[in-house]
Amino acid sequence: MPSAHPAHPALSPETAAFYRTHSTFSDPGDLARLYTDLPSDPAQLARTARDLLIHRGEGGQFRHTHPTDRLHHDADARYVDDILRIVIARDGSPLTQRRVAGDRFVGVCRDFALLHCSLLRHSGVPARVRSGFADYFRADGFHCDHVVTEYWDESRGWLLADAQLADPDVTAAWYVDFDPMDVPRDRFQVAGRAWRDIRAGDADPDTYGLYPPEVGPLNGEWFVAGNVRLDLAALNKVETLLWDVWGTESEEDGRTLTESRRELYDRASLVVAPEAPDDVSLDAVRRIFTEEDGLRTPQTVLELSEYNPPRQVTLRPF
Repeated sequence: MPSAHPAHPALSPETAAFYRTHSTFSDPGDLARLYTDLPSDPAQLARTARDLLIHRGEGGQFRHTHPTDRLHHDADARYVDDILRIVIARDGSPLTQRRVAGDRFVGVCRDFALLHCSLLRHSGVPARVRSGFADYFRADGFHCDHVVTEYWDESRGWLLADAQLADPDVTAAWYVDFDPMDVPRDRFQVAGRAWRDIRAGDADPDTYGLYPPEVGPLNGEWFVAGNVRLDLAALNKVETLLWDVWGTESEEDGRTLTESRRELYDRASLVVAPEAPDDVSLDAVRRIFTEEDGLRTPQTVLELSEYNPPRQVTLRPF
């Protein structure tokens, strides 16, 4: 039987080194000591991350009500060391110890992916965070705003992993018929792929976003463009909060896409989502991020949190 993953080129030493080392966001800092004696298998590391975190929308599934102060407090933890401090303050057990729902960090998909990415990088596996859209949280064809990990497998190349699905009980609640450590790329579309499908007329932009049209206005072409911006930043190891905005997205008309802005995202989408994932060029990713003011993450961003007032935040140096 032919492999689902065709032959792929070897990862260049530069690319391997770049994605094997921590970013400002994934670095556990002085809490790296907590990573001692962790497993090295990517699937086991995904389960480790899963058992330390709970999604803010999973309260009902875990029969747990998130305290309001935790939603406000945890929502703006940008860095892995901050996430870990919250985790161990609630339960000081080793990270391999599954936490009860009330002792977990209350986060979103980005936090699962970033922690998993941090654990992988610490174990020497090249890994990066990817922003895009998943079709496995709804049965109506809507593509939900989502973030996963992409990690390097020596025999199969770059694979998508969804650490949020690493608990079988969680997986069973959704429309999942695949290995969460090898998410099919037609079930999770990286943002650039979704953008190109929409621009080609092959996809309906209203079926991409945080909410479908009947629930709220957080969907459409402008939303996909924002995810292209986030994905490009993450490929440059700037794994911001999903509600950090900058560039054209921080302007009053952030939801209005002029033709020049569409052309900018056309170019960015080709860089972040070439035809084959192994073809992502680190040089091209870094070049467009550096050269384009509308895409490059500045040192100060506008945070538009659901739980806290808008504010300007100066990031740690990256």
